[in-house]
Amino acid sequence: MFRHLLVPTDGSDLSDGTIRRAVSFAREAGASITFLHVLANLAMPPQGSLYGDPVLLDPAVVEQFTQAERSYADELLGRARALAEEAGVPCDTAIGEHPVVYEAIIDAATRHGCDLIFMASHGRRGLAGLLLGSETQRVLTHTELPVLVFRRPGPAAGNGQESPSAPAAPAS
Repeated sequence: MFRHLLVPTDGSDLSDGTIRRAVSFAREAGASITFLHVLANLAMPPQGSLYGDPVLLDPAVVEQFTQAERSYADELLGRARALAEEAGVPCDTAIGEHPVVYEAIIDAATRHGCDLIFMASHGRRGLAGLLLGSETQRVLTHTELPVLVFRRPGPAAGNGQESPSAPAAPAS
Protein backbone atom coordinates (compact mmCIF):
# COMPACT_ATOMS: atom_id res chain seq x y z
CA MET A 1 0.00 0.00 0.00
CA PHE A 2 2.63 2.56 1.04
CA ARG A 3 5.83 2.58 -1.00
CA HIS A 4 7.83 5.55 0.29
CA LEU A 5 7.82 6.87 3.86
CA LEU A 6 9.09 10.20 5.13
CA VAL A 7 10.37 9.84 8.69
CA PRO A 8 11.29 13.13 10.42
CA THR A 9 13.69 12.87 13.35
CA ASP A 10 14.74 15.35 16.01
CA GLY A 11 17.13 13.06 17.88
CA SER A 12 14.88 12.51 20.91
CA ASP A 13 14.40 9.05 22.43
CA LEU A 14 10.85 9.05 21.08
CA SER A 15 12.12 9.92 17.61
CA ASP A 16 14.69 7.10 17.80
CA GLY A 17 11.90 4.66 18.68
CA THR A 18 9.90 5.98 15.75
CA ILE A 19 12.80 5.30 13.40
CA ARG A 20 12.97 1.68 14.57
CA ARG A 21 9.20 1.29 14.10
CA ALA A 22 9.29 2.92 10.67
CA VAL A 23 12.10 0.63 9.52
CA SER A 24 10.12 -2.41 10.68
CA PHE A 25 6.97 -1.09 8.98
CA ALA A 26 8.85 -0.36 5.73
CA ARG A 27 10.50 -3.78 5.73
CA GLU A 28 7.12 -5.51 6.09
CA ALA A 29 5.51 -3.26 3.45
CA GLY A 30 8.42 -3.42 0.98
CA ALA A 31 8.70 0.37 1.16
CA SER A 32 11.65 2.75 1.10
CA ILE A 33 12.31 5.56 3.58
CA THR A 34 13.56 9.12 3.44
CA PHE A 35 14.78 10.24 6.86
CA LEU A 36 14.56 13.98 7.51
CA HIS A 37 16.06 16.34 10.07
CA VAL A 38 14.97 19.99 10.03
CA LEU A 39 17.55 22.55 11.10
CA ALA A 40 16.61 25.21 13.64
CA ASN A 41 16.31 28.72 12.29
CA LEU A 42 18.18 31.37 14.26
CA ALA A 43 17.29 34.19 11.87
CA MET A 44 14.38 35.63 13.82
CA PRO A 45 12.56 38.59 12.32
CA PRO A 46 12.28 41.68 14.55
CA GLN A 47 8.64 40.87 15.33
CA GLY A 48 9.90 37.61 16.88
CA SER A 49 11.32 39.46 19.86
CA LEU A 50 9.51 39.25 23.18
CA TYR A 51 9.97 42.95 23.93
CA GLY A 52 9.59 44.44 20.46
CA ASP A 53 13.31 45.05 19.95
CA PRO A 54 15.02 43.23 17.11
CA VAL A 55 16.87 40.06 18.00
CA LEU A 56 20.40 40.46 16.68
CA LEU A 57 22.82 37.58 16.84
CA ASP A 58 26.48 37.74 16.02
CA PRO A 59 26.86 36.18 12.55
CA ALA A 60 29.85 34.18 13.81
CA VAL A 61 27.67 32.62 16.54
CA VAL A 62 24.97 31.80 13.99
CA GLU A 63 27.58 30.19 11.72
CA GLN A 64 29.05 28.12 14.57
CA PHE A 65 25.59 26.97 15.62
CA THR A 66 24.66 26.10 12.04
CA GLN A 67 27.82 24.03 11.58
CA ALA A 68 27.24 22.21 14.87
CA GLU A 69 23.64 21.50 13.98
CA ARG A 70 24.57 20.21 10.51
CA SER A 71 27.08 17.87 12.15
CA TYR A 72 24.38 16.72 14.59
CA ALA A 73 21.94 16.17 11.69
CA ASP A 74 24.53 14.12 9.79
CA GLU A 75 25.06 11.96 12.89
CA LEU A 76 21.31 11.42 13.44
CA LEU A 77 20.64 10.64 9.81
CA GLY A 78 23.68 8.33 9.66
CA ARG A 79 22.32 6.29 12.58
CA ALA A 80 18.89 6.09 10.91
CA ARG A 81 20.47 5.02 7.62
CA ALA A 82 22.48 2.30 9.40
CA LEU A 83 19.32 0.86 11.00
CA ALA A 84 17.51 0.81 7.66
CA GLU A 85 20.44 -0.74 5.79
CA GLU A 86 20.86 -3.39 8.49
CA ALA A 87 17.19 -4.33 7.95
CA GLY A 88 17.56 -4.29 4.16
CA VAL A 89 15.29 -1.26 3.74
CA PRO A 90 16.26 1.16 0.94
CA CYS A 91 16.64 4.68 2.32
CA ASP A 92 17.77 8.20 1.69
CA THR A 93 18.38 11.14 4.00
CA ALA A 94 17.57 14.83 3.77
CA ILE A 95 18.20 17.95 5.79
CA GLY A 96 15.39 20.49 5.82
CA GLU A 97 16.07 24.20 6.00
CA HIS A 98 12.83 26.08 6.53
CA PRO A 99 11.80 28.55 9.23
CA VAL A 100 8.60 26.56 9.90
CA VAL A 101 9.24 22.92 10.85
CA TYR A 102 5.90 21.43 9.81
CA GLU A 103 6.17 23.11 6.41
CA ALA A 104 9.66 21.67 5.97
CA ILE A 105 8.26 18.20 6.70
CA ILE A 106 5.40 18.56 4.23
CA ASP A 107 7.69 20.08 1.57
CA ALA A 108 10.19 17.22 1.96
CA ALA A 109 7.45 14.60 1.66
CA THR A 110 6.27 16.20 -1.57
CA ARG A 111 9.76 16.78 -2.98
CA HIS A 112 10.81 13.17 -2.32
CA GLY A 113 7.58 11.63 -3.64
CA CYS A 114 6.57 10.11 -0.29
CA ASP A 115 3.10 8.61 0.10
CA LEU A 116 3.14 8.40 3.93
CA ILE A 117 4.58 10.58 6.69
CA PHE A 118 5.55 8.38 9.66
CA MET A 119 6.26 10.56 12.69
CA ALA A 120 6.29 10.70 16.46
CA SER A 121 3.99 12.49 18.84
CA HIS A 122 4.90 13.31 22.41
CA GLY A 123 1.19 13.29 23.22
CA ARG A 124 1.19 16.58 25.10
CA ARG A 125 -2.24 17.62 26.20
CA GLY A 126 -3.79 20.49 28.08
CA LEU A 127 -1.70 23.57 28.79
CA ALA A 128 1.59 21.90 27.73
CA GLY A 129 0.07 21.04 24.36
CA LEU A 130 -1.28 24.54 23.95
CA LEU A 131 1.96 26.30 24.92
CA LEU A 132 4.46 23.98 23.27
CA GLY A 133 2.34 23.15 20.27
CA SER A 134 2.84 20.06 18.21
CA GLU A 135 4.61 19.76 14.90
CA THR A 136 2.77 16.47 14.42
CA GLN A 137 -0.58 18.18 14.90
CA ARG A 138 0.40 20.90 12.45
CA VAL A 139 1.48 18.31 9.86
CA LEU A 140 -1.81 16.45 10.35
CA THR A 141 -3.86 19.58 9.76
CA HIS A 142 -1.87 20.94 6.81
CA THR A 143 -0.95 17.94 4.65
CA GLU A 144 -3.02 15.96 2.22
CA LEU A 145 -0.80 12.91 2.68
CA PRO A 146 -1.64 10.16 5.16
CA VAL A 147 0.23 10.48 8.46
CA LEU A 148 1.01 7.52 10.70
CA VAL A 149 1.59 8.76 14.25
CA PHE A 150 3.80 6.75 16.60
CA ARG A 151 3.09 7.43 20.26
CA ARG A 152 5.28 6.58 23.21
CA PRO A 153 3.78 3.63 25.04
CA GLY A 154 2.05 4.76 28.19
CA PRO A 155 -0.21 3.35 30.87
CA ALA A 156 -3.23 1.56 29.44
CA ALA A 157 -6.54 3.06 30.46
CA GLY A 158 -7.52 2.04 33.94
CA ASN A 159 -4.87 -0.54 34.82
CA GLY A 160 -1.58 1.34 35.26
CA GLN A 161 0.13 -1.17 32.95
CA GLU A 162 2.08 -0.15 29.88
CA SER A 163 0.18 -0.61 26.67
CA PRO A 164 1.79 -2.38 23.76
CA SER A 165 3.91 -0.11 21.62
CA ALA A 166 2.08 0.21 18.32
CA PRO A 167 1.65 3.03 15.86
CA ALA A 168 -1.69 4.71 15.49
CA ALA A 169 -3.64 4.17 12.28
CA PRO A 170 -2.80 6.49 9.39
CA ALA A 171 -4.89 9.64 9.26
CA SER A 172 -5.79 11.14 5.94
